[in-house]
Amino acid sequence: MVQAHTLFTDFDIALYQSGKHFRLYEKMGSHCIEINNRKGTYFAVWAPNAKRVSITGDFNGWNPDTHVLLPRWDKSGIWEGFVPGIGHGTVYKYHITMHNGAALDKGDPFARRWETPPRTASMVWDQSYDWQDQDWLTQRAKIAGQPKPWSVYEVHLGSWKKKVEDGNRSLNFKELADELVQYVSDMGFTHVEFMPMMEHPYFPSWGYQITGFFAPTSRFGNPEDLKLLVDRFHQAGIGVILDWVPSHFPGDIHGLYLFDGSHLYEYADPRKGYHPDWNSYIFDYGRNEVRSFLISNALFWLDQYHVDGLRVDAVASMLYLDYSRKEGEWIPNVYGGKENLEAISLLREFNETVYKEFPGVETIAEESTAFPGVSKPIWDGGLGFGQKWMMGWMHDSLNYFKRPTAFRRWHQNEITFSMVYAFSERFMLPLSHDEVVHLKSSLLFKMPGDEWQKHANLRALFGHQWTHPGTHLLFMGGEIAQTTEWSHDRGVTWELLQYELHKGCQEWVRDLNKMYVHYPALWRNAFSPEGYEWISGDDTENSVVSFLRKGNETDKVLLVVCHFQANAMEQYSVGVPSSGTWKEVLNSDDKKYGGSGMINGDLKAVKKASHGQDYSVSFKLAPLAVMIFEGNPGKPKVAEKTKVKAIDTGKKTK
Repeated sequence: MVQAHTLFTDFDIALYQSGKHFRLYEKMGSHCIEINNRKGTYFAVWAPNAKRVSITGDFNGWNPDTHVLLPRWDKSGIWEGFVPGIGHGTVYKYHITMHNGAALDKGDPFARRWETPPRTASMVWDQSYDWQDQDWLTQRAKIAGQPKPWSVYEVHLGSWKKKVEDGNRSLNFKELADELVQYVSDMGFTHVEFMPMMEHPYFPSWGYQITGFFAPTSRFGNPEDLKLLVDRFHQAGIGVILDWVPSHFPGDIHGLYLFDGSHLYEYADPRKGYHPDWNSYIFDYGRNEVRSFLISNALFWLDQYHVDGLRVDAVASMLYLDYSRKEGEWIPNVYGGKENLEAISLLREFNETVYKEFPGVETIAEESTAFPGVSKPIWDGGLGFGQKWMMGWMHDSLNYFKRPTAFRRWHQNEITFSMVYAFSERFMLPLSHDEVVHLKSSLLFKMPGDEWQKHANLRALFGHQWTHPGTHLLFMGGEIAQTTEWSHDRGVTWELLQYELHKGCQEWVRDLNKMYVHYPALWRNAFSPEGYEWISGDDTENSVVSFLRKGNETDKVLLVVCHFQANAMEQYSVGVPSSGTWKEVLNSDDKKYGGSGMINGDLKAVKKASHGQDYSVSFKLAPLAVMIFEGNPGKPKVAEKTKVKAIDTGKKTK
């Protein structure tokens, strides 16, 4: 039988009902406790429109009549109670009886572990973990708000590497703690980003259709195993970002949809509550209890799993009521507009709470529109995200690189236009999983030309990405020039590394990361015009773009020259701000990367004005290559010359 008990105070209930309880995971769900020297489990679930709620599981033969929860007296809609004699590992569901007599069997929205799919029950989970990352967390908080490098490796945990000899299974969390941590560290990435690893019933959804928002998927191990993985990354000096999906959830009957027989977590009107693209359901962002659920969920991963950032998926679909809807298929807001004011309010409160509670953590928006101020502070009218994906750069750059090299001279604007709006947000440049699936082809096979040219083009794309203002992200497999689209069943085709061109691409990415971290000029002013200065963007005939990346007055300046044609030139000159030696730091045409070997070494600047600079350097212009030179800052420029010189393309600012 169920005994009366509560973990809630009146203040907890008041916070919950006002949408301000952001540690709900400490109260809701299942918790192993002891009452009067008797161990058991306390359960609490929100089901305000239920006639009856009971606990069923293996412990009672799934009988809905033996363990009936008690409704709270305060009309909060919470059912709760203590079940003695059961504890860690108990499998259970909520049996919810509706007022019409029909019943639903639901998993626990706050369960910290679920059965491995296709099984759908929740599990009582009460193990602890001995964290070893205190130095990391202390340093993270200490440097909160200071510039730091962000080179992100995006990973789908289920397909990064497969155990072919063991039925092509995915690595588990413990195996990833050994192999993935070592690989990311060796490659020099500063952060890893996991595609959603919360519990989801359908593996091909890649984790974006979540039923267990507070539980890591059991496919790869238990919650403590995931904590070990995060801990190992931190001990290796690598930050961990999780994809977080507050935009929608699936209609699986054991999940949140119609939780107590009513539209509890989702908007009731399908014009707001149903997502046509993903056949899923949209959270009711105006309902206070749902707001408490979502923000508590975000803080749960920061608190319980020590993660360093949340990349928020599909933000555009949250912001706009007409997202992916035709005229007449959506409901305007109270002012007649298309903005979802409730979602905007939620996102602002989410960001404000995260940055207040966890200094040093970053929030990143996947937002594909021109919604203003996504990464501006809330006090300045923004949404408060730390960074925003730069989708315009990604689309324009890929369009440019797909073109045959002979045609690029007429499309230089596609590679320079991003600088028109580069500092309007705090941008992260993504080459994500979305670009290498659904018949879009791999990054390598987007490139024109023969095999050598494809690889040279890909190295040039990466060189441009790593040296462009902002931060950057690369999806797994891109670094080895994968030849096929990403497949969640097949995984990364590591066997390609037996071929020199693929090994060379991997080595190029590794060296780009080493250079990026080593030179503050690439990240100290990543989000401000002070960190960037055009040399030339108008040599369309040769498809050459050159610019400076700058840190503070004592940091070395980097001269970046990008040549996107397949021809080579024995001599090419650009202006530089100072005299002395300009050392070639990296050249993607180096033979060790699979290039032709047209490298330069040290350059001597001469007193010859060029491109608005007092000095100039001459060098060999390698084919389809990015060349990076280190030099001294020179004299500060007047304000007019430090502004970004936008190339007039006739296109509107994004």
